[in-house]
Amino acid sequence: MDSSRIIDLFLFAIPSLITGLIAYYFFKEHTKNEDGRRRFLLQKDLQVSALPTRLQAYERMALYLERISPSKLLIRVAPTSSNKNAYERALIQAIESEFEHNLAQQIYVSDKCWSIINTAKNATIQLIRKASLLEKTDTAEKLREVVLTEMLERRAPSDLALAFIKEEVSDIW
Repeated sequence: MDSSRIIDLFLFAIPSLITGLIAYYFFKEHTKNEDGRRRFLLQKDLQVSALPTRLQAYERMALYLERISPSKLLIRVAPTSSNKNAYERALIQAIESEFEHNLAQQIYVSDKCWSIINTAKNATIQLIRKASLLEKTDTAEKLREVVLTEMLERRAPSDLALAFIKEEVSDIW
């Protein structure tokens, strides 16, 4: 084989190699784009199917916050005796029971939202405990009165958490 024949062979092979490399590059980019498109469509489908579940979780947490609002809680949980400590325990038990019932909803709400709901729960319990520790609170009825008076002076912790939930749900839409 002479050198001109080898040079001719390379001259024929170089365009084939360049064409092959360009085809490989375009095929690789095409498959990458198709994978991205499939992932996007799958994520979109999952988001559409998960949205009702997320909204239901926000609804349940809003209902929970409404139920632990001190003014509504005191109406729903009536004292069985005049013992303020027993009534305090009954109120806190009602709050904790509702919370445990909705514990799984934390999967569907944001971490910040769950933290705010948890803070509202703890603040409501603290409000009841502080009212129970006051000297003027000596009966269950007096405890109800002190807590309700406190709610007239300031907003319930659950109201602030409820406002946050409404804002977060509006961002979903």
